[in-house]
Amino acid sequence: MDMANRTSVKEFILLGFPGTWQFRVSFVVVFALMYTLTVIGNASIIALVWRSSNLHTPMYFFLCNLSFLEIWYTTGVVPKAIGVMLGTSQTISFSVCILQLFFLLSLGSAECFLLSVMAYDRYLAICCPLRYSSLMSSVLSVRLALSSWLGGFLAISVLAFLTSRLTFCGPDVINHFLCDIDSCLALSCSDTWPVELATFLVSIIVVVASCVVTLVSYMYIISSILRIQSGHGRKKAFSTCSAHLSVVTIWYGSTMFLYVKPSAQNSLDVNKIVNTFNTVVTPLLNPFIYTLRNKEVKLALGRREFISLVSSLGIGM
Repeated sequence: MDMANRTSVKEFILLGFPGTWQFRVSFVVVFALMYTLTVIGNASIIALVWRSSNLHTPMYFFLCNLSFLEIWYTTGVVPKAIGVMLGTSQTISFSVCILQLFFLLSLGSAECFLLSVMAYDRYLAICCPLRYSSLMSSVLSVRLALSSWLGGFLAISVLAFLTSRLTFCGPDVINHFLCDIDSCLALSCSDTWPVELATFLVSIIVVVASCVVTLVSYMYIISSILRIQSGHGRKKAFSTCSAHLSVVTIWYGSTMFLYVKPSAQNSLDVNKIVNTFNTVVTPLLNPFIYTLRNKEVKLALGRREFISLVSSLGIGM
């Protein structure tokens, strides 16, 4: 197709969640509340780890990276989604649509890599406790975190480029509250096979490969835990990993549904529900799942609250 046809549609209209005004306002309230709690919760984790020296370990360094990622991941969705549901910002230009798609998929890919790195970290901590400090050094931790971020953005670069080359001749209504691959493919009037193939290959490389690393790590972890003689030791080890395993299950389950398939086109209504869970609910759950059963975080939080109370009373430490 020539360039004139390729650029005939310069902006899209996001449909969001159709319904009555009261229905859409209720969604706005829920989205706004969850977004606020997500930002506060994940920012609190970063601040707590930053200020608590006993949390300056690889595990919490990776957790800070995950929290920072979740803040930006949900920020790339919720503010625009609220504008769409209120009817004040339903249009999105083609370039911004591609940018949002690239941003969200890159952060999602980085999260896949980061979760597999965190699983590997737990494997070393539980299966090789005596050598953990030497194996998972601070330098290696930084390199693994940096590789997760770079790998996520590089993996999506080709896919975003191919999507930007699609031809859109109309209609211009996206049945979603964000720009995603399926919506672009549904509206394109050109051959979408290269994009579908790229989506499938990237999902195999990013999602499936990182999931396999995570599963293998946890197979070794569970095997090692079951060999622990002490009941208290087994309980402590399971408690340490159960939070991470919960996050992994939720994230990979929804991500595989969305992207790991030969054809990239699914029911867009179903995609909206799964995307809501992936981009709004999961980032909110992560800080609570990681901290509610974590004794080290509770201890650091309790100590920080105690110091703040003493300082407010003017008592010297």
